[in-house]
Amino acid sequence: MGLFSFLSGNKNDKIKDFQSKGAIIIDVRTKGEYSQGAIPGSKNIPLQVITGKISEIKKLNKPVITCCASGMRSGSAASILKAQGIEAINGGGWLSLSKKL
Repeated sequence: MGLFSFLSGNKNDKIKDFQSKGAIIIDVRTKGEYSQGAIPGSKNIPLQVITGKISEIKKLNKPVITCCASGMRSGSAASILKAQGIEAINGGGWLSLSKKL
């Protein structure tokens, strides 16, 4: 249990660090899911189209916090962005992420 609380604390620190750098939040859920509720100010770029939006995301010149419903798709999205040289972190599920912001 102590290990897991350390890991989640570490993630919170990274999220705060990214926020201090002016990070943008990219919600990778579908448009339908996003319309049901989302973090105010977040951008909706569904996971299935994120690869085609890399140049647009790079132009923002900001670190990225990804989120989705549970953290699985946002983890994939963060990996895709990192592989393209974008500073990115998986913020997990959007509801839990909204509580950390």
